Amino acid sequence: MQPLTGHIPGFLQRIAEVNNGLEDLTAGQLVPFQVDGQRLGYLKQDFMQKLLQFPSVFVLQQQQQAAGSSGQQTLTLAAEHATMQQRSDAVAGVLDSLRKEQGMLTGWRDELYPVSAAFDSPPALLLERAAAPFFGIRAYGVHVNGYVVAADGSKKLWVARRSKSKQTWPGKLDHIVAGGQPYGLSCAANVAKECWEEAGIPAELAAAAAPVGFVSYVSMSEEGLKPDVLLCYDLQLPEDFVPQPQDGEVEEFMLRDLEKVAATISSSTEYKPNCCLVIIDFLVRHGLVAPEEAGYFRMVWGLRAGDPL
Repeated sequence: MQPLTGHIPGFLQRIAEVNNGLEDLTAGQLVPFQVDGQRLGYLKQDFMQKLLQFPSVFVLQQQQQAAGSSGQQTLTLAAEHATMQQRSDAVAGVLDSLRKEQGMLTGWRDELYPVSAAFDSPPALLLERAAAPFFGIRAYGVHVNGYVVAADGSKKLWVARRSKSKQTWPGKLDHIVAGGQPYGLSCAANVAKECWEEAGIPAELAAAAAPVGFVSYVSMSEEGLKPDVLLCYDLQLPEDFVPQPQDGEVEEFMLRDLEKVAATISSSTEYKPNCCLVIIDFLVRHGLVAPEEAGYFRMVWGLRAGDPL
């Protein structure tokens, strides 16, 4: 299949849109969240003030500069919360109070995310998924490119349309399968789980999903910073397989030519924003965007923004 041309300006626009938090990250307006001296996230000032209403759990520290002058403030946990379980329980109690008494965290999931300095580091605590952007922690997800190869070698991509009743991005176009990476589940097991729950892909087909890297971005939302990492998987599906919505999160699945997918992403905001990065990465890896085209290197570089460790 020949490279698709003319889409890089639009691709760069989609990349810029999901990285609207990079300036906030470097401007010094956010308060670092640290545990045991390790920076784990960033908070907006107004949310930090909410947390300081619970002084038995959260403590504000002033970092000292080399010359002895006051430095940046950081938020940490009170020293008595020393283990992962103690920290998790203490923070959960605060979040439950904010949710029930102050009407915050309306998208509560009852799903725990690990809060750690790096993906392969032990978590300092576990945090309710809905609170992740408030704390500005790095969250991970698995995103699957489900595609079909025709007899002539051409490829098509399965595209999902999110349910209009979804809390986030209702009605937007999405991957065949995607989901947050929770605590206590391997990435491969999460892919298999999401494949069945969202698209009815049986385990024997899901097992062929190949990890092919990641994309990352730094978004700023109303709640806070989202320095997220999406682990990308490619899954070649048989031509006669048709995914079926299972859990109500998807309204319909469509098999689309890659030219149409590329054109939709480059010319519109029909896709859920972070999905655009995963699909652009797919097009690059499958040789459908040529390095000779202007903006290629800036585009590829932009697919991995921030500090994805």
